[in-house]
Amino acid sequence: MLDSLSVISTLLGGLGLFLVAMKMMTDGLSQSAGPALRSILTRSTRSLPRAIFSGLLMTALVQSSSAVTVASLGFVNAGLIGLQQILGVIYGTNVGTTMTAWLVAVTGFKLDVHAIALPAIGVGAFTLVMSKAGGKQGAGKALVGLGLFFIGIDTLSGAFDGLVARFELETITLQGPLGVLAFMLVGIVMTILTQSSSAAIALTITAAAAQIIGLYAAAAMIIGANVGTTSTAVFAAIGATANAKRVASAQVLFNLGTAAVALTLLPLMFYFITSLESLLGLTPNIAVTLALFHSTFNCLGVLLILPLNRRLVRFLERRFVSIEESLSRPQFLDKTVAQTPVLAVNAILMELDRNVRMLAEMATAILRSPAQPEQIDDISKAARRLSRLISLFIVDLQRTALSEAVTTDLARLMRVDQYLLTAANSLIASREQYAAMGQLPANASTGIVQFKHHCLGMVTITGSPPAADFQTEFSLLRQAMLARHDELKAELLSEGTKDALELEQMITAIDYLAELRFFADQWFKAVVLLRRLRSDIGQVQNQASKDTVTELDAGSPQSQTPANQTRQEPER
Repeated sequence: MLDSLSVISTLLGGLGLFLVAMKMMTDGLSQSAGPALRSILTRSTRSLPRAIFSGLLMTALVQSSSAVTVASLGFVNAGLIGLQQILGVIYGTNVGTTMTAWLVAVTGFKLDVHAIALPAIGVGAFTLVMSKAGGKQGAGKALVGLGLFFIGIDTLSGAFDGLVARFELETITLQGPLGVLAFMLVGIVMTILTQSSSAAIALTITAAAAQIIGLYAAAAMIIGANVGTTSTAVFAAIGATANAKRVASAQVLFNLGTAAVALTLLPLMFYFITSLESLLGLTPNIAVTLALFHSTFNCLGVLLILPLNRRLVRFLERRFVSIEESLSRPQFLDKTVAQTPVLAVNAILMELDRNVRMLAEMATAILRSPAQPEQIDDISKAARRLSRLISLFIVDLQRTALSEAVTTDLARLMRVDQYLLTAANSLIASREQYAAMGQLPANASTGIVQFKHHCLGMVTITGSPPAADFQTEFSLLRQAMLARHDELKAELLSEGTKDALELEQMITAIDYLAELRFFADQWFKAVVLLRRLRSDIGQVQNQASKDTVTELDAGSPQSQTPANQTRQEPER
């Protein structure tokens, strides 16, 4: 009973360390990701073959496909690498992990990657403590996360210390397909328990070399170890981004597919390996044969998945769709629309309308109740991502041959997009300052609430049906907001001078007001310009339609009849 409790508590602790490490690595990489890191990752994964080679090389160097997989998930979480790029790295890790089998087969040597855990934590913690907020602090956090990851893996392995060694493989007496499946299941279980396919493969090769199990049984266990290693990615994807979950799913699907191919072609593969050994003049050695089998079926898996990679990416992109991704996907912009400038301008107008509605929802949530982190974060990321996609669409459109009128419209649409983006950034900054402001005295607190209502009024009027005097009413609200801002700022300065308000609180409150004022100002410019654009573009298109109709009428036979001539009815 005590042993079971010890195993469970150690398992929970190891899993906790693992998840904390993943979070620290992701946050640290996001914080430290400067242009240099992004450039290195982009260059090394620019094409699928290059990404595969990068995954192979990294796994061969650190002797842990789990470490490379978790690091890859960290890069995806941090937004440094895209889904299509990272899949190549995952394929490469499967080939790179075969190096362990070769080391065990040829020399019996196994590199202990956990030896880097404590130095990584030490260097990372020192960097984290000694550095100010920025890239160096992020790098320190990522290093600490890396060290904790290895300790978490080691703790998980320790939870089952000696359990794997007590596997009595010779007791499995099943023959034929059932026996192969049973040994594959043993390989899966051993890998999950030890969180190391290398350990499971080393034990398998040792048992086969000692003639405890047969060649096909050992091959089945190696296939099982390949499947079991996906558990690391599954654990790491808990609570991660949608892209990270897609990567974990891709590894599971890829490894399962590779395992299915290896099991189906098992006799044929050993015939090929035996022929290859004879051709190369190698002395028959079961350890070398298994290492060669491990490399062969993983390489075969990569060759088979390459033609299907794009389909797999498209399939995964439709899975685990987050609220942010769903909201930020353009609904009106595509390559077909881009071929017709008039349609493209209308599509951009509609996307900007969507972004206005999203930002209005975000602003309402923040101004009424700033403590709704999940809802606000999702909408904020979606609005800013949609803004970026709109800008990229406009830039791509401007590279084509356009009329002067369309070019002018696109420049004005880009300005609206930038107004909305800066408004969103100011809202997020104001939210952080509101949290840092703390409890204010009653007078100051009442003034802040009133000012928020002024800003909220400017947001809510946008959603109401447009009135004839909309711009006048909107301008009056803006003037009232600006006047109240100046009054409230003077009151806060007075309270601070009298020492009725702490200096830091006064500065933070004034900064908060400035951010909200800037938000309202950018919001005003965006909404007014967008309505003006919609009106101008609508008038131009209506006039163009009338001109087209006029030209058609002018070209018809009936339109050529003089005005003072009575048209004759045709004879019946």
